[in-house]
Amino acid sequence: MTRRRTGRAQAWAELLRVSALFSVPGDALAGAAAAGARPGRGTLCAIGASLCLYEAGMALNDWADRAEDAAERPHRPLPSGRIAPSAALAASAALTAAGLALASRAGRPSLAVATALAATVWAYDLGLKHTPAGPGTMATARALDLLLGATASTGGNGGPQRRAVHALPSAALLGAHTYAVTAVSRHETQGGSTRTPLAALAVTLAVAGAASGDMLGARPATTTVSSPSGPPAPHPHPHPTLPSRGLGPLLALAYARTPATLLLHAALNPSAALTERAVGGGIRATIPLQAALAARAGAPGTALALLGLVPAARALARKVSPT
Repeated sequence: MTRRRTGRAQAWAELLRVSALFSVPGDALAGAAAAGARPGRGTLCAIGASLCLYEAGMALNDWADRAEDAAERPHRPLPSGRIAPSAALAASAALTAAGLALASRAGRPSLAVATALAATVWAYDLGLKHTPAGPGTMATARALDLLLGATASTGGNGGPQRRAVHALPSAALLGAHTYAVTAVSRHETQGGSTRTPLAALAVTLAVAGAASGDMLGARPATTTVSSPSGPPAPHPHPHPTLPSRGLGPLLALAYARTPATLLLHAALNPSAALTERAVGGGIRATIPLQAALAARAGAPGTALALLGLVPAARALARKVSPT
């Protein structure tokens, strides 16, 4: 009985791709940093919503691709019979509902963003994934996830809408990275593309340069200045603090180095195996990118905390079979 339960838990871990879960919380945390807000209760709600919607997308992805996986990936949980298709679909619906419920706890603006995110995830899995709009749809989902953290986190630059505007540059960079990884992933089964990994490498270098520069426009840490008519008032620095200035470029470099060599190898030898490795490198690079965005926005503590997730992500990936 214990062995059966362990096998079922392993099947669900493969279906939900739990090895990639550590790449999700950084979206909300980077969004909060870009909006100039400190992580709080709303940020935790956003992280919970993001995790639920991410896992909903994983379950729905395998449900939608069950016929294709039966021919190309018969070891996957659904075609192998370890999980019933109806159970995967039910799990996706339940996780979507849970994600929206958590987002609602952070307020209506956050619920609106989460609803758009959920609709994007379902549209991608049920129809857009195999169309030219696929990479753009996935990039939109990741950008919305960052904006969810910006709207859910209290304080910072004005109300939820204004915080979302401040977070747009960071969301665009995260979306560009996601677009590149998704475009490469479309070739990981059969390989054969040299141009796509090279284009993804160019995007990676451009995103790294932007993440380490002075163009994100988020509010950094504040100082206190005296006010003649009342108590001291917070006053934003025009530039990030010195620790963030040095940390941001280092993290941007760490981000670029993670997938760069793998993408170059996939371009020189566009086999399915090397393409799949390049996709894995792109997914792992998400965490250092989130950390770089947080540091560049003036939140070095958040950046270092995110960087601390990298060893945990690697450890979990070793326990769960890659998919």
